[in-house]
Amino acid sequence: MTSRISPAALSHRLVLLLAVGAGLAVASLYYSQPMLGVLGADIDASTAALGWIPTLTQLGYAFGILLLAPLGDRHDRKRIILVKAAVLSLALLAAAVSPSIGMLLAASFAVGLSATLAQDIVPAAAHLAPAESRGKIVGTVMTGLLLGILLSRVVSGFVAEQFGWRAMFVAAAVTIVALGGALWRGLPRFVPTTKLAYRDLLGSLATLWRQHPGLRRAAMAQGLLSLGFSAFWSTLAVMLHGAPFHLGAGAAGAFGLAGAAGALAAPLAGRMADKRGPQAVAGLGAGLTLVSFAAMLFLPLLPPHAALWLIAGSTIGFDLGIQASLIAHQSIVYGIDPAARSRLNAILMTGVFVGMAAGGALGSLALAHWGWTGVTLVAAGAAAAALALRLRQAAPRRDTPTPAC
Repeated sequence: MTSRISPAALSHRLVLLLAVGAGLAVASLYYSQPMLGVLGADIDASTAALGWIPTLTQLGYAFGILLLAPLGDRHDRKRIILVKAAVLSLALLAAAVSPSIGMLLAASFAVGLSATLAQDIVPAAAHLAPAESRGKIVGTVMTGLLLGILLSRVVSGFVAEQFGWRAMFVAAAVTIVALGGALWRGLPRFVPTTKLAYRDLLGSLATLWRQHPGLRRAAMAQGLLSLGFSAFWSTLAVMLHGAPFHLGAGAAGAFGLAGAAGALAAPLAGRMADKRGPQAVAGLGAGLTLVSFAAMLFLPLLPPHAALWLIAGSTIGFDLGIQASLIAHQSIVYGIDPAARSRLNAILMTGVFVGMAAGGALGSLALAHWGWTGVTLVAAGAAAAALALRLRQAAPRRDTPTPAC
């Protein structure tokens, strides 16, 4: 029932293609954020209306994860990836030519919906990888995905400033078309692993959640870590703008580069997961994240220059910790049931999305009432809860008999 290619056929070139594909797809979600002020003036949209652009993009992504990602178990995953790539390129072109906020909002939702091809690429990599190196390969692909998140804002801000916001959307569409062509040539076909009807396929998400405590722990722990991640990044620009730093938006983008440095080290976590087991790596990642967030509690005691260095170091640390935990949690989840990897990934990433949404709201609330110390406490508290959850004894008797669970 399952598609398989030999380990030799899973070449470094194909792994690199999957990593680039995941990064380019997820980057589409974030291109608009640094350009909101520029495009708002161009199409005469209000600030309130502009706020719906990233909101609808994220909502489209959430709906895509829940409603479309499970289809990877029911249909040829390659075909799904190619269809989504085609839709995503058209949605980005629609955004580029939008004459009004209404069309741009519709295009933004379509971008989010189709950008979930990133969540088809990751299970594809796990499916093609031999068990003994699955963590390393998934880690490499997830590094591409995280770099797409962290670098997309930097790229779009530069392109929009130099060539205009429409040029950024056109360039993004061209890259997705090129990606689709490369995936069409490079990806093998995948044999479906289930014949469940669509309604039963969605219903099985709840069944999987109930049956596998390892899945529940992974989704909740990664969701908590994502909460801290989002609380930090959603408030960093505001914090840097005020006293004592008085820095512009470009400074926040520079810290995104620091986070990318942490992401580049993440394949090491994949190799560790293969050798020592993903449970240990998930705990280490959560612990590193907690230490990195907690270190920023000392910011008020430092002069501005030293405080900026501490923020940069902490950013590298928690990005590496969160990425390591995500790779480990994916190794755990993908080992539960090979025939349900798309659905298992959908559940895990839904936990991540819920954590990101909650972190943005809680981070903004904490900053408004208690300043940066409040944001740090929210992020560190979430990481501490994730670490506590990971340190609980597993209950493997109810999971599929793989050591990872």
